[in-house]
Amino acid sequence: MSKSLKLIAANAETKADAELTEIQAGKPAKPARKGSVEERMYHEIYDAIMEHRLPPRTKLTEHSLCEIYATARHTVRKVLSHLAADGMVDLEPNRGAFIASPSTDEAHDMFELRQMLERAVLEKLAGMPDVKTVIAPLRRMVASERQAFLTHDRPKWIRLSAEFHTALAELSGNALLVNMMRRLVSRTTLMIASVEAPGNNACSFDEHEEILDALEQGNAALAQSRMAHHLGACADRVQPDEPGNFDLRSVLGRST
Repeated sequence: MSKSLKLIAANAETKADAELTEIQAGKPAKPARKGSVEERMYHEIYDAIMEHRLPPRTKLTEHSLCEIYATARHTVRKVLSHLAADGMVDLEPNRGAFIASPSTDEAHDMFELRQMLERAVLEKLAGMPDVKTVIAPLRRMVASERQAFLTHDRPKWIRLSAEFHTALAELSGNALLVNMMRRLVSRTTLMIASVEAPGNNACSFDEHEEILDALEQGNAALAQSRMAHHLGACADRVQPDEPGNFDLRSVLGRST
């Protein structure tokens, strides 16, 4: 989602439908696609990371990316800088760019910060007189999340599960908070175990639905309690991955 609370709460059906289209497509809150090599590279790498198709600590070599996308090094460096700003990639001096792999201590700190920020978001939303209208797009987003899980579309499910939290923050209308949440959600998603047994949802649509139910009732305390439980369950599933070699061509540069 890329619209602020004011646009969503304005009750303009055409604008709400546009937001829903983006949400149901499972697109992360990031710049619009315009077809350039730079933007295509950014979105392909971003999606591959969020969908766990590029493992943590995978090295993003400039030479390989230049070949995959038939582009110059300065374009690759711009994309890597953008991904680093989003928290998806770590740039290490004299070593290069790697898919982020936060430490266990960092993951603990990030989930602790998410608890505080998302608690504040829920407090603000629950007090809105038109909260049912405001969260309506998120209801449809959760329905798409559930459908993706049931149809075994794991990449889309993972992406929607993570983006639910960024979308929730967007409803607050606070751009700084949204940027912070986007980075936190991205990095904590990387820490969730990439293989989950059926039923052990790393970011459950049922729990998302229960949070929205509490918001619709205007019950901030209940929504906060449910979010705390939900984030705690996500944190419990954190599982750092071991670094390893990975062929970037097996994942990237395959779209037309």
